[in-house]
Amino acid sequence: MSSTAFFALSGIGLFVLGIFALSAYTHLLRKIIALNVMASGVFLVFGALAHRVPSQVADPVPHALVITGIVVAVSATALALALMLRIQTKTGHPRLSDEPSD
Repeated sequence: MSSTAFFALSGIGLFVLGIFALSAYTHLLRKIIALNVMASGVFLVFGALAHRVPSQVADPVPHALVITGIVVAVSATALALALMLRIQTKTGHPRLSDEPSD
């Protein structure tokens, strides 16, 4: 197995693990972490597929996309954590309830 295939399969595995954690847990912090794991899997697949032909130089465009995606993921994580803290102070627990509030 080539290193490109190994890293691509590892990225797919991380993405699937993130989907499982996103659906299995109700705690908002665990959901945020699951989204970050999913994003890391996508970044790993992009990075692996940038180097398709071993004799040539890797394509720089996917690497630029990964760097941009990391910056966006950090910003989205900060926003999600701020919203989670706001939900926790308002409701008293960091979970979304299915019951309508009055």
